[in-house]
Amino acid sequence: MYLLDFEKPIYEIERKIDELKALVEEHPELKRELEELQKRAERIKKRVYTNLTRWQKVQLARHPDRPHAIDYIKGMVSDFVELHGDRNFRDDPSIITGLGKIDGIKVAIVAEEKGRDVNERVYRNFGMPHPEGYRKAMRVMGLADKFGLPIISLVDTPGAYPGIGAEERGQAMAIAESLKFMLKLKTPIVVAVIGEGGSGGALAIAVGDVLLAMQFSIYSVISPEGCAAILWRDGKLAPKAAEALKLTADDLYELGIVDEVVPEPPGGAHRDPETAILNLKNAILKHLNTLMKIDGDRIMQMRRERYRKIGFFKE
Repeated sequence: MYLLDFEKPIYEIERKIDELKALVEEHPELKRELEELQKRAERIKKRVYTNLTRWQKVQLARHPDRPHAIDYIKGMVSDFVELHGDRNFRDDPSIITGLGKIDGIKVAIVAEEKGRDVNERVYRNFGMPHPEGYRKAMRVMGLADKFGLPIISLVDTPGAYPGIGAEERGQAMAIAESLKFMLKLKTPIVVAVIGEGGSGGALAIAVGDVLLAMQFSIYSVISPEGCAAILWRDGKLAPKAAEALKLTADDLYELGIVDEVVPEPPGGAHRDPETAILNLKNAILKHLNTLMKIDGDRIMQMRRERYRKIGFFKE
């Protein structure tokens, strides 16, 4: 179990609660002490998780135990069939694409996957897609548009892979093409930021009709470390940069970027993955049921208007 600094006091008191629970049957006199300890644990949780700094929320968004895209797919989607390859260069494992059903609704899935253990992280390239990953995503989204299937996009990446090979194969062009491509689709697109939404690597598959964000997710043009390195030439000032970037789900909802913040269980999605997955599934279904009643041409027009309205100048 991986623990962040602010999670350790909560873990310690929960460990004591578990020890007391094992003793209560033989020693009923400990029941009152157990109840007091449980109340104390709830107070501590509430105090900690309602007063998190933006940097602490960044740490939660990156928590290695958070449910990943593959967990959301397994928990939400039935009859899932993964589709591989961009039909040009190779398959990119950092983006998972395929077809399946959510409560009987046929959908296409596009999702960024970071990987869980060391070997899988290397295989998934730590969730940093190559250009062929975005071209694979466009291929599957094109199929969805052709057959009238809604698209569900799950965003979780520190950013597109910046390596030389990726640049040689047209990384910037692939991202730009994906942005343009998604604006032309006439099928509903629901996007959900489930962890870390970093830069153009996230935006490339995030042009949709509805943008959902898990409560402790982040979505930003640059990482706090990168921002601090550019502005102050010191990556250690990332907490200061996180405050300036206003990159949390709540910040983005207030700014009108995010349409809905999906609640996570107390302590974050990694504390109760099943509940987090169910919450996102319900939010997706709610918006899908609305969007699927709208004509395709109108869907495309609304999507374009949505992005034209984002941002404003303040003098």
